[in-house]
Amino acid sequence: MRICSALMLVFALLGGNGNAADARRAASGAVASMERKLRHIDNNGSQLHPDPKPTEFTESEINAYFAAGRMDLPAGVESVRFQSEPGVVTASTRVDFDRLKGDAGSINPLLAIFTGIHEVVVVAHAYGTGGEGLVHVDSVSLDGIEIPRFALQLFAEKYVQPRYPDIGLDSKFQLPDRITSATAGAHKLTVVQK
Repeated sequence: MRICSALMLVFALLGGNGNAADARRAASGAVASMERKLRHIDNNGSQLHPDPKPTEFTESEINAYFAAGRMDLPAGVESVRFQSEPGVVTASTRVDFDRLKGDAGSINPLLAIFTGIHEVVVVAHAYGTGGEGLVHVDSVSLDGIEIPRFALQLFAEKYVQPRYPDIGLDSKFQLPDRITSATAGAHKLTVVQK
C-alpha cells in the first residue's frame, strides 16, 4: 500500500493507562481488529455489489497496526503515530534522513537540513471522494521547527518522487478495493465502498 493510502487509513494516539501486560493485550486486540477490517475491505471490494455499510478504523487500531510493524515503511522512517480531527491528519515520526535518502546526495545548501535523525511532524488535509484519495501537506516540522514549503518541495522532488512518483506535497491517487470515500474524523477514519 502506498504511503498516501496509508495516511488515509491511519490516525491518532495509542493511549495507555494500566500496566504493561494490559497495554500489550490491548495493542494485540487492536492489531487483530485492524486486520479483520482490512480483510473485510479487501473481500468486500472484490464483490460485484460491495456492502456500502461504512467501515470505521479507530486510532488505537491504526497506531497499533503500525507499531506492530504490519505496514512497510521506507528505510529510515520509524515509530509512526497518527492523530486526526475532521479532515486533518497529523503524523508524528522519527526519521533518519541519511537512511531515507540512501546514496542520493545533493550539493544544494537548502537540502542540508534534511540530514541526521529528527522528530518529524506532518500535518495534512486528507480525504477520499469519488474513488480518489487526496492529500495536501499543510506543514512539516523537524524537531519543532517548521520547514518552508519551497524546501519541502525541493526535498520531495529530489528524494521522494524518484522512488514514489505519485507522492508530493499535493497528491491524488485511486483508492483501492472499490473504496468510494474515506473521511477523517475525530480520532477515527470511516471508509465506504460501493
